[in-house]
Amino acid sequence: MHWDTVYKNFDYLLIGAYPQGPLGGLAMTVILAVAGIFGAFWLGLGCGLMRISKKRRLRWPAMAFIEIIRGTPLLMVVFWFYFLAPVVFGHSLPEAESALIALIVFTSAYIAEIVRAGVEALPKGQMEAARGSGLSHVQAMVFIILPQALFNMIPSFVNQFVSLTKDTSLAFIIGVNELTKAATQVNNRTLTAPTEIFITIALLYFVICYCLTEFSRYLERRINRYQARGR
Repeated sequence: MHWDTVYKNFDYLLIGAYPQGPLGGLAMTVILAVAGIFGAFWLGLGCGLMRISKKRRLRWPAMAFIEIIRGTPLLMVVFWFYFLAPVVFGHSLPEAESALIALIVFTSAYIAEIVRAGVEALPKGQMEAARGSGLSHVQAMVFIILPQALFNMIPSFVNQFVSLTKDTSLAFIIGVNELTKAATQVNNRTLTAPTEIFITIALLYFVICYCLTEFSRYLERRINRYQARGR
């Protein structure tokens, strides 16, 4: 076994070429995951609310977006933004930005369905009671429906964000120096410890995803206890 090779290159697996160049390795994976989670949440929330709107001009575009994206592999979405950006914008986007946009768009379609299911799971009387108290539809959604629905959606959100974290490895295909790319570069440079290198990055992915999963379970237990007290 050649674990000394992993030890000597562990800093590169963590932060890539920094400070000589941009961040890479695990640091780039975390940046893509955190930025992707933030962007996907807000885009997905907006699409989810459009999806349940009674207005066709809002509902149909959201339905088309969600179904098209959910029916397309993430790898194809990454290629779309990487190769079509020069055509749409007149210049190419950096690899990391293309990957980030693809992750946000892809994950937001699933977030939108979580939002739709969460809102529709609430009793119909909630909206009727809110409207009966004099609130508009928008006010009832913002102040009455969404706070309850989003509270119940938290475990599903966290699980989706775990998937997004693992999906960041596909940024490797367009040259983003995230964790998988950094491991491949180390392996190509040393050619002595491929097993040890890829076991190491598998463990790093596992640690990140396990922490998020445990956080989701903790939130789910808290929500269940809160709901039990409410009854």
